[in-house]
Amino acid sequence: MTTIEGSTVLLRGAVSMASGFPLLSGVDLQLHSSSLTVLVGANGAGKTSLLRLLAGLIGLSAGEGSVLGLDLATVDRRQLRRRVGWLGHEGSFYDDLTVAENLAFAAKALGRPVDGLATVLERVELSGRRDIVAKQLSAGQRRRLGLAWLLLRRPELWLLDEPYASLDDEGRTFFDALLEEVVERGATVVVSAHDPLRSAQLHPRTLLMAGGRIVSES
Repeated sequence: MTTIEGSTVLLRGAVSMASGFPLLSGVDLQLHSSSLTVLVGANGAGKTSLLRLLAGLIGLSAGEGSVLGLDLATVDRRQLRRRVGWLGHEGSFYDDLTVAENLAFAAKALGRPVDGLATVLERVELSGRRDIVAKQLSAGQRRRLGLAWLLLRRPELWLLDEPYASLDDEGRTFFDALLEEVVERGATVVVSAHDPLRSAQLHPRTLLMAGGRIVSES
């Protein structure tokens, strides 16, 4: 498809199917760098499916789409996933490895150096937990571990699925501050949530999803 200059994400009538069931039912979306977008809606509205499409975890069944200039209809999804940062609700870690070992293993798997590990752990406030195995981390600490990996990778597109779930006010404030930094550095950030972000510091574009499509914007 023809991309629009400056667009990180461009979807036109995007449809994604699974076993004959529509996960996405004609999504039109354009996103630019240095932007924060929040997808809101009930469970089953299509928020996670849209993030997974942008991450290259599910395919495009109909319509057109490009992410970071790569055509979703023809791209090698591994190539896309190397440039996109995905943080699922539960996080994908090895429970019996420590915080530091998880980050080092993930970096080696992608052929990336682990330079700056100490700085990143300090930024996500996990320096004191670096030698703790992942299964002993709280839900909020596991999300911080996921963010540490994304900070090491520095992806161009950040996709965060329900990062605020079960967080207290302190945890939400921490996430808000980090997302603000990431956007200021030029990244595109897309977050799924049940409700609009409440932070006074962030002014994201909020898209309401229902039935596998975007139904309104604020």
